[in-house]
This record gives sequence, C-alpha cells and structure tokens, in this order.
Amino acid sequence: MAGFKSPDDSGLPVAEINITPLVDVMLVLLVIFMVTAPMMESGIPLQLPRASAKALPKSEPPITVSLSKDTRVYIGKEEVPFSQLGKRIASYFRRKSKKEVFIRADGTLPYAFVAQAMATIKSAGVDRIGLVTMPPEGQAAK
Repeated sequence: MAGFKSPDDSGLPVAEINITPLVDVMLVLLVIFMVTAPMMESGIPLQLPRASAKALPKSEPPITVSLSKDTRVYIGKEEVPFSQLGKRIASYFRRKSKKEVFIRADGTLPYAFVAQAMATIKSAGVDRIGLVTMPPEGQAAK
C-alpha cells in the first residue's frame, strides 16, 4: 500500500477523494441528455396541417389529444380507445377549474373524424379546445 500513504511519509492514509473522474462522467452524461432530450419529446408522429394563427397563451400545461392518420386516439402519449375518450377526459378534469384541451390531428384525417372527436371532448365538459397546426411554409413559429 505504498500508493496510499501521505506525501510527508508519516504513514497515515490519504483522506482526499479525487473527484475528477466523477466530474468527467457527469459532464458526459449531461451532454448525452442534452442531445437526446429534444428527440424524445416529439411523441406521436403526425403530419400537422399548416395555418397562420397566433399561439394561445399557456398558464398551465394543457392536456393534448392526438389523432393519428390511422384514426388512433392518444391522450398525451397513452393510446385510448375512441369510445373511452369522453370518459377519460371527464375524469381528468373532474377537479380542475380550467378545462383546456389541444388537439393534434393528422392533416390527412377526414373532417368528420376530427369533428366527432371535438364534439366528444366538448361533451366531456371541456371549456376550450385548440387545434395545433404548423406555421405556413416560410414562416417561423412565433
């Protein structure tokens, strides 16, 4: 154990911890999470329609209902049968004062399916329904 003695050769063990390897590992993990976090946030792949409208102000994170091109329904990232959509929305907002839902619908969906989903959400007691769109070509999101 010659490497663990103090530099003054007093025979006492060294009581210092070398934290340089720990800092190196933490910095590498930080970079990995910074690079991968935006990729993991995208959620359900949809081809949103384009429209020019101002973004709604957000006070608390609203619930998002996604409608995929194969008519699957998602609340957040959880798939829900269409028959259960109204019941799940109503139970989510049971004790909330502000009832707001954003709908992310694929642009290729039939209008009737989107309208039916909106009617189901409205009948569940939701006050405000917003449609999420992409900005028109050549315009940046504001």
